[in-house]
Amino acid sequence: MKLIMKNYLASLLVAACSLLPTAYSVGASSVSKINPPNIVVILVDDMGFSDISSYGSEIPTPNIDALADNGMKFSQFYNTSRCSTTRASLLTGMYPHKAGMGYLSGKYIEGSRGTLSHLHKRAVTAADVLGEAGYLTAMTGKWHLGKTTPPETRGFQRSLALTAGGIYFPDQIPFNKRDKSAVPIFLDGKKLQLDDPKLAEGYWYGTDLWTDWGIKFVDKAVKKQQPFFLYLAHVAPHFPVLAPQETIEKYRGKYMAGWDELRKARYQRQIELGLVDSTWRLPEKSADVSDWDDLSERDKIRFDHMMAVYAASIEHIDLSIGRLTDYLKSEGILDNTLILFMSDNGPSAESGPNGIAIGNPLGGPKSRHVIGQSWSEVSNTPFQLYKHYTHEGGIATPLIAHWPAGITNTRKDFERTPSHVVDILPTLIDISGGTYPKTYRDTEILPMNGVSLLPIFKGKEVNRSEPIFFEHEGNRAVRDGKWKLVSRYQEAWQLFDMEADRTETSDLFSKHPDIAQSMILQYERWFQRDLVDQWIGPARPDSGAFWLNKNRRYDH
Repeated sequence: MKLIMKNYLASLLVAACSLLPTAYSVGASSVSKINPPNIVVILVDDMGFSDISSYGSEIPTPNIDALADNGMKFSQFYNTSRCSTTRASLLTGMYPHKAGMGYLSGKYIEGSRGTLSHLHKRAVTAADVLGEAGYLTAMTGKWHLGKTTPPETRGFQRSLALTAGGIYFPDQIPFNKRDKSAVPIFLDGKKLQLDDPKLAEGYWYGTDLWTDWGIKFVDKAVKKQQPFFLYLAHVAPHFPVLAPQETIEKYRGKYMAGWDELRKARYQRQIELGLVDSTWRLPEKSADVSDWDDLSERDKIRFDHMMAVYAASIEHIDLSIGRLTDYLKSEGILDNTLILFMSDNGPSAESGPNGIAIGNPLGGPKSRHVIGQSWSEVSNTPFQLYKHYTHEGGIATPLIAHWPAGITNTRKDFERTPSHVVDILPTLIDISGGTYPKTYRDTEILPMNGVSLLPIFKGKEVNRSEPIFFEHEGNRAVRDGKWKLVSRYQEAWQLFDMEADRTETSDLFSKHPDIAQSMILQYERWFQRDLVDQWIGPARPDSGAFWLNKNRRYDH
């Protein structure tokens, strides 16, 4: 009876939410349906803010940089700090709890409002809406939005998907599994083993596999002159970070300067690029991370090798994007294809300062490799903290938008408007001729939270009627104009001026209690309105690690 009452009350709350004002609602698009653009959304996994060269990295990413140079690059774009939650927000335009994915796929809390283990029917996906608008809809890579709601049930007409990622090679033994058959791959919903010859001719590397199948899926639409939506959800560079050995060898020895020097070098490069203001202080690294000069020579060689694997995985993402853009160019459709590139959360520090480097060769299919907290200090430059957290190191992601036929904003420096993954679906609807439904699959659909970024593409301002909100594992934040209110789970709120101090080094809560209290009230109203659950789990250390047993198994 208690559960029935809980569910009844939850349903009443959902119905009430649909009557409340929302940040953005979409009717018919303002873009002509005569020649709608193709759409490619590229999501990488666990990549830090500074890991591509156009955002400060020493790793060369010329193909991604070419998109940035000929499109737009955003300096204040946000994710939700975790993989499943960001994927839910990206595809639905809703904050994750509202979409049913308040935590990782598979996590269900009885009586919960928003931690339901899968995408709820009260949300539609980009594939649902764009499919109704006449698009071919396809996805490849990591799904992580519920075993009971795979891609083919949420609007994707074609898909090659892993339920939860983590796979790079056909003969790989998955992390914390005993054999490769423990993780299947699904082609249009049909279960295959990783070494099934239907997947590729010969040996494959995952980053290439997702791109090749993505091109294969959309090519049929191109031949029919049908617009397409491709959601390319890379596994890389999520742990266990693996890469081809010949690429890894290119980077061996290049990281012997260590994380302290490389972090400073990236920070300086970001200042030169205009991404970072020179007045923003580079925070001290976590107290858990050793000084590089205190390490033994053997440890330095080990850590250099670990970062070489990571750099190789980033290079292969870039190479795959180059192959995709070459295909679009060869078909004469690159200019009228909107390409969006972003990451699902900040870098993973979950294995602690030492990381994990087991197996020979490191980075190969039989190895276990997790980059660790020490190198994540470099990946999140110039910010603090990592994946899991709502400080900038956990939620800031590059966003690159490339669409020569549609982006008329000619500025070449960074776009500084605060934006969020909930803005992606409103943008896709706005440019595609799609319509956001009030009901779908016999279910009332809740309003989106995002706003369309199309005005920014045209050099105008967006009209966001409320702040941007964050909650994950009790870590909270509100971004309203130049102000950011943020707190770690079970810790006090802090207030930062993002124009003067985006690296969050000077807490202004006591100087501006009126601003802080107003933002706290906004957060509490949002918490109730958008079905956020009170977090009751454990607090995590800086690294985000939550060890399940002494054998170093942990959730991801």
